[in-house]
Amino acid sequence: MAQVTSADGTAIGFEVAGAGDPPLILIDGAMCWRDSGPMRGIAASLAHSHTVYLYDRRGRGVSGDTLPFAVDREIEDLAALIDAAGGAAALLGISSGGALAARAALKLGGAVTHLAVYEPPYMPPPARAGAAAYTAQLTAALARGDRDAAVAAFLTRVGVPEPGVEAMRRSPGWDATLAIAPTLAYDDAAMGDSSVPAELAGITAPVLALAGGASPGFLQWGARELTAVVPGARFEEVEGQGHGVDPAALAPHVLRFLA
Repeated sequence: MAQVTSADGTAIGFEVAGAGDPPLILIDGAMCWRDSGPMRGIAASLAHSHTVYLYDRRGRGVSGDTLPFAVDREIEDLAALIDAAGGAAALLGISSGGALAARAALKLGGAVTHLAVYEPPYMPPPARAGAAAYTAQLTAALARGDRDAAVAAFLTRVGVPEPGVEAMRRSPGWDATLAIAPTLAYDDAAMGDSSVPAELAGITAPVLALAGGASPGFLQWGARELTAVVPGARFEEVEGQGHGVDPAALAPHVLRFLA
């Protein structure tokens, strides 16, 4: 384990695996951190060719947090990690981590050598209608300190039925999930109104947008739409995969892109 200090003084914990250029920073989505989510397996699948940085986003795992939050604070965290990687690095973001990665690629310019995203959950207009209601529900729950309601709102938003939410409440990992509930607001802020921000057209790094071939169309939409917004970006389908992508299926796409 190591740590960098972000611009606002927040300590960000990370670990490094493998060796090779360009360095690659992995960016988790909502409710995930180094030891709970897909990134450890993804790091292992890429570390034979690249120096892979696996970090805890602020407010998660061993990383600290400093209020008030803004999306720019998480971009500053990534800037500090890029400095630790030698001043330039590729980014790979999963789900809402892909939306954060895209914003970082736009703001950090040439410090980001490549941008790869898997199923950033931008939504087509009909599905976007619930975004504002979710933001209001999440904000209200966190404001009154009700982490249980905040997590339940998120799970409902992503399609978990009520019996599934109740089963998760009874699971051993529920307390760890509640511990990072405030970071749901961070992912929500990175997503904005769930449309693809038009300003992402200014990204200068090469962009690869990926989606699983077994995912429903609304989950593929964000990756496809990103390629329509960013000049030169390309879309690839990861055959047979859903939102919980298998690292072994994802890795060949990322490796070809970085090569």
